[in-house]
Amino acid sequence: MNFSSSIADSASPASRYLVPEGETRFDKTLARILECATQVFYEKGYEGASMRDLSRATGMSLSGLYHYFQNKEELLYLIQRHTFSTILELLRGRLHDCDDTEQCIRIFILNHLEYFLANRMAMTVLSHEDDVLDGVFGTEIAALKREYYRICVGLLDAYRSEGGRAFDSRVAVLSLFGMINWIYTWYNPRSDAKAADLARQMGDIFLGGIGSAVTNAGKRNCSKSKRV
Repeated sequence: MNFSSSIADSASPASRYLVPEGETRFDKTLARILECATQVFYEKGYEGASMRDLSRATGMSLSGLYHYFQNKEELLYLIQRHTFSTILELLRGRLHDCDDTEQCIRIFILNHLEYFLANRMAMTVLSHEDDVLDGVFGTEIAALKREYYRICVGLLDAYRSEGGRAFDSRVAVLSLFGMINWIYTWYNPRSDAKAADLARQMGDIFLGGIGSAVTNAGKRNCSKSKRV
């Protein structure tokens, strides 16, 4: 099933699983179940949630729930697949016409924060249950994560090469993910800035750090320029 998610107001706490007009009743029911499951996993944690909890949250009988899913692992897999697929789709669209390396990195940060803050429950579940899935489910989700990671590495490689900067792209990417992923632990929609302003501030902090790491050749060139 393909679920598309709109970026809602950044103060919205819930994850949304919207289905296109004309989709089947099965698709709509499945989307509603995923939304309820996200809330249950958010409140109880994956290990603490049972299929009976999910049954109560959805208003479906256990047998009805098992008609759609074999177990709660499949529910977590679909939540993660939907989230990562949507973020990747949005990111590719935004980067399509971007040819400025710094701006591309800023787009990456903005895209992540906008989706994160519009879907805080789902993103918190992903952060807490990052290593739960294994087997076929885990392999597919890991592939989506690698693709997201490689896009970011590519953006930073281009930024480093263009400016003669000296930093390890892997360290930079993981540091950036640490900055933007942990926002769920402190973000308060009543007092903190909206996604666009947060992305600008985080972009300034991140790029200001890696942008100052120039190569030895770059330092020598700067020194020569000053003596001229």
